[in-house]
Amino acid sequence: MKASGLPICLLSAAFYLFWTPSAGLKTLHLGSCVINTNLQEMRSGFSEIRDSVQAKDEIIDIRILRKTESLQDTKPADQCCLLRHVLRLYLDKVFKNYQTPDQHILRKTSSLANSFLTIKKDLRLCLTPQAAVVKALGELDILLQWMEEMK
Repeated sequence: MKASGLPICLLSAAFYLFWTPSAGLKTLHLGSCVINTNLQEMRSGFSEIRDSVQAKDEIIDIRILRKTESLQDTKPADQCCLLRHVLRLYLDKVFKNYQTPDQHILRKTSSLANSFLTIKKDLRLCLTPQAAVVKALGELDILLQWMEEMK
């Protein structure tokens, strides 16, 4: 099964969550993090390639996120950490692995990746590595319960 729907759904959700209509630089207050970025420029760049990229998504019966309900439910204290992890996913997995012969799309995705990298540099680390490991292991029961409830 190809996972081509995951990147577009996550990218759309990330933009939708943190975008509000305004020109130029935008200040985002994400819990204890405050970052400045040009969301309008990123949205414009993504809008130019969205139809082409989504047309290649063959997995139409699966949605990773339904609009942004799950993102909007994120507590303000966790928004900084969530955004940092989403940006890391895009930088480490999505943008690095996206392939297309279309040079225009490659330029736009490269620009988006650079914008994400700039934002990520402004975000503080969510937890120390050891604290993150302890937290993840301590909450393993949540993942196991979710897996048990899947049908």
